[in-house]
Amino acid sequence: MSSRTGADLALLLLAGFRTLADQATAELAQRGYEDVRPVHDFALRAILSGADSASALGRKMSVTKQAAAKTISLLEERRYVRREPHSTDHRRTRIRVTDRGLAMLQAGETIFDELREQWEQQVGTASLSSLEETLHELLGDKTIRLDSPGWIMRDFEN
Repeated sequence: MSSRTGADLALLLLAGFRTLADQATAELAQRGYEDVRPVHDFALRAILSGADSASALGRKMSVTKQAAAKTISLLEERRYVRREPHSTDHRRTRIRVTDRGLAMLQAGETIFDELREQWEQQVGTASLSSLEETLHELLGDKTIRLDSPGWIMRDFEN
């Protein structure tokens, strides 16, 4: 019989996410991307999925248009995105992920694979596979949603 609570489980799962995110952020810095945070990954993925303006990015990430515009400006300054003229409405611009942004996302995916391998070496293939299968059974096909920064952005801004 476990003496842990549901809150303990939620905090443990959050700590797992935060640990992996912090380790990935530190490793990205070692690989030349010292200026990115987890929220930037969410933003780049949202832009890649079609959120090509501050309004669209804000809706996709459940943040204000102003917060989205600030994130876009920061990502543009750091050369992860660029603004382009809209193809049909010349009053508007579209946000596009640059090759540097794509390379950073790819590096992040590689790092997460490496972190998973480290956990597998630490606890064993069977244990990690069991954890993943259990989480998949509990969560189904749900993955982290792009609107997650809406509730975690305070911790990771800039």
